Formats: sequence, structure tokens, C-alpha cells
Amino acid sequence: MPTQMSAAKAWELLRAGNARFASHDSHHPNMDADRRRTLRDGQNPIAVVLACSDSRVPVELIFDAGLGDIFVVRTAGEILGESVMGSISFAVNSLEVPLVIVLGHEACGAVKAAATAIDGGGIPDDHQRVLIERVTPSILAARGEGKSATDDFERRHAGEVANQLIQRMPKLAAKVADGTVGVVAARYQITDGTVETLATHGGVQEGHAPAEMPPGEPGTQ
Repeated sequence: MPTQMSAAKAWELLRAGNARFASHDSHHPNMDADRRRTLRDGQNPIAVVLACSDSRVPVELIFDAGLGDIFVVRTAGEILGESVMGSISFAVNSLEVPLVIVLGHEACGAVKAAATAIDGGGIPDDHQRVLIERVTPSILAARGEGKSATDDFERRHAGEVANQLIQRMPKLAAKVADGTVGVVAARYQITDGTVETLATHGGVQEGHAPAEMPPGEPGTQ
């Protein structure tokens, strides 16, 4: 079920949904029985979002999206692994989703834990250790630029993960290069409900002409 929507249009729709959410005017689209029946025949999401597992970051609500609108992959600290990249590959290459979003957020526990570990606060001796290991390079990169605020660490980490996706996934990189897929690094601000754009690649950058696309809210195509 090809989406027939450009990355730029998908990002435009999701940003509009976030604006509604942040202003307490959510429309809650595509949530009825007809939508559920339609989805029995397949899915046609307009974006895949790699987000943190944090309970304060409900992806569909943040973007005022409905059932079947967003393909969501969640890990603590939005860290990468083979299963994560496999899930994103399925969305981009099998479902032909035009937009990939890496969504960090304000007050991220994984980022805070990594920063604390770097400062000598200790590293967990269980499976949480992987969170520290995967987030630490982003914090070191930010500190190398003279940054010390947690907000800056969170922004840098989302941007680094987006870059890693493009570098480590050749098929995604090819689609980004020809503009058929866009990649966005973003950060959700719990305080005011808004999503800030940190970096854009491929089909969401200026210079790539958007394809023909239908109007409407997420999933109405």
C-alpha cells in the first residue's frame, strides 16, 4: 500500500498536528470503527518515528495522529540496534513510508544517566549499561563543542542517531540522497508540548521538489 505522499508533506501534517496538541485543540483523527475496519486490510503510515520509551512521550498523541498513521519504534534514549534498524527498514522499504523521525525529548533519563556516568557517577551493572554506552558518544561530542546543558545533550543525541541511521542503512541513505525519503531529528518539549526541528535530511530539505500529495490530516490519504 504505497503512501503516495512526500516526506515534506508528511512532516507538514505532523507539525500541524503537534501545533494542535500543544494548543489543546487536538482533533483525534482516524480513531473510529471505520478506521479500524480499513486497517484490517493493511497499513499505510505516513512516517516512522524512533522515539524514547519514556511514558511522557506518547508519539501519536503528540502529533495528534490516529490509528495506522505512524509506525512507532521505541527504545530508551532512542538508541539503535539491529532490531530497531530492521523495524525502520521494514517501514521504509516494505511499507514505503516517506519520512523517518528520530524524536528525543526534554528531561530524558537515558541522557541524564549517561552524563552522570561520564562525570563519575557510576555505570549500571545490568542491562541498563547499554543505554549509557550508546548515549555517551553524543554527550562527548556535544561537550567537545563546549556545550554543557542537558537540553543541548538531548538535541545532539537525536541528531547523532539520525546521522547514524543514514550512515548504517545503505538503502535508507540512497532514498535520502534522491529525496524520496526524508529524515528529521527532532525533540519533544514536555513543558509546552511542542516538537522542535533539529535537523533535516533528504526529502524534507529545501531543494527537493515534493511529489503530488493529497491534502488532509495524517492518514487521510
